[in-house]
Amino acid sequence: MVAEDTAPPAAKMGSDLKVRVLSAIVLAPVALGATWVGGWLFAVLLAAAALIMAQELTRLLYALSGAGSVGTREAVGLGLTALVAIALATAGLPAGALAAGGAALGFALAGRSWSGRSLLPALVAYPYLVLPLVALIWLRNDPAWGLAAVLWILATVWAIDICAYFAGRLIGGPKLAPRISPKKTWAGLLGGMAGAAAVGVVTSLWMGIGSPTLLALVGIGMTVVEQAGDFLESALKRRAGVKDSGSLIPGHGGILDRVDGLVTVAAGAALLALLHNAAHPGAGVLIWP
Repeated sequence: MVAEDTAPPAAKMGSDLKVRVLSAIVLAPVALGATWVGGWLFAVLLAAAALIMAQELTRLLYALSGAGSVGTREAVGLGLTALVAIALATAGLPAGALAAGGAALGFALAGRSWSGRSLLPALVAYPYLVLPLVALIWLRNDPAWGLAAVLWILATVWAIDICAYFAGRLIGGPKLAPRISPKKTWAGLLGGMAGAAAVGVVTSLWMGIGSPTLLALVGIGMTVVEQAGDFLESALKRRAGVKDSGSLIPGHGGILDRVDGLVTVAAGAALLALLHNAAHPGAGVLIWP
């Protein structure tokens, strides 16, 4: 029998906020430091995150499709694919990284098809893990604007999360998609948009680049992309029947619970850069005339 939670809303918010702040104090400096240095140190950070993400994705996606309680083989295959993709992208071969990811996905699909298992777990897991990793490295490797672009991505995602959290908790109101993520509200979405727009304006004015208005609009668009990532991970957890993706952060879930929005924003920003200025992807994200 599950005990009823009788704590008042203010107490719940305070406890939740405390865990969020503590996890940010620990994780943010590590992420910012590795991003600032770039190169292989950035790759090592992504590799460590990728191995944990592979295990959590296996737990969410494969446990219901005949992989057993842990799915060790699937986790190992997914993790090794991520490491190869990270190494190739860091060496300046992003196309090779994507090709390696595609080849691994093909082998995974062939194996599952041969044994009559569902193809859906592999179809979701490999792109979900590989694409954002390659995207972040490709953007960071831009010698002129890569650092600024990745810092902007991090700042935008953090601003969306913080502003959406406070707007949703303080304003409340209608739910955004209660069947998928019952805590998300329209007020939270609008708050996240305001936070992302503010980051865009400040970035453009501070660096003296492009149009503040256009970069703010890009940030607003990324809010929708970030929320899509949040909803996707929530749907995966509901499918697996779990509250959190893992237990990396005591009382506050796994790494996927912390980077679900970053996953989709990184991939979305890379796609935007590819379409806008593939020769200089960092500029393709940040500089809008």
